[in-house]
Amino acid sequence: MRELKNNEIWIPQRADPYVYKHTDGTYYFTASLPEYNGITLRRASVMEELDRAQEIMIWGRHASGPMGAHIWAPELHYIQGKWYIYFAAGDAEDKWRIRPYVLECQGQDPVKDAWTERGMLQCADDDEFSFRAFSLDTTVFEHNGQWYCVWAEKVGVGRMISNLYIAPMESPLKLAASQRLLTTPDYDWERRGFWVNEGPAVLKRNGRIYMTYSASDTGVNYCMGMLTLDREEDPADPRAWRKRRTPVLQTDERKGIYGPGHNSFTEDEKGEPVIVFHARTTKEVAGDPLYDPNRHAMYRKVCWDAEQEPVFPL
Repeated sequence: MRELKNNEIWIPQRADPYVYKHTDGTYYFTASLPEYNGITLRRASVMEELDRAQEIMIWGRHASGPMGAHIWAPELHYIQGKWYIYFAAGDAEDKWRIRPYVLECQGQDPVKDAWTERGMLQCADDDEFSFRAFSLDTTVFEHNGQWYCVWAEKVGVGRMISNLYIAPMESPLKLAASQRLLTTPDYDWERRGFWVNEGPAVLKRNGRIYMTYSASDTGVNYCMGMLTLDREEDPADPRAWRKRRTPVLQTDERKGIYGPGHNSFTEDEKGEPVIVFHARTTKEVAGDPLYDPNRHAMYRKVCWDAEQEPVFPL
């Protein structure tokens, strides 16, 4: 896999990039579009060729009602023999009523086969809290045969705070238990502009589960933190996760990379882990950074320190 240098762009104007490597070795790419108007997929046999792969719109936003605005952060997952896409969307008449939704593919070819809307991700029957407020950035992962869901949700009176929550899953469409608070913005680098923990991504390696997440506003302050869990621990127990006190990826003006974050993990052709993230190549952003299209997909090979903890070099 070719290495990118400094602020070299891999796929331009694609924020919240998600790369999935299937069991047959095929790579799939999806991301937030600058228009926030739908969901696209690309695929290639080699990861670095995703930038040249044809981009297919597999679903578009509604003209009215739910799923009508702010189509954000799609993720493609293969669960129990079926393809699913988790994404966030607002209402056409209320674009900030952001909630998590699910698409289910009706065949085994996620690019060519039809997708069916399965509605909003469902919380457990006795859960009074999940998805009641601004909720986004859903990811799922499997551990010891059990699937888990992690997402960001805003709470608070006055200042709204975006936390990360976790819950086991009953099915790809429904949670099995009430949410547990996983992490809240504790440190000053998580509170710049906005108090934010969002964009979780999971990496399994060396007998541990690593979960990265993004923090602060989406401009130059955007950065990444990390939680760590030993594999014998229960992922649904927030006390079992260890939170890093400092960011693991942040702006590097020397290399011309600003606001790196909202990552995903995949593997190269040799099975070595790769981090895919978005970043800006200019420091100044005119207007609201959320609507500036120049967040670009980049990637790096994951390195390891002496304690076998992941290092994400820019």
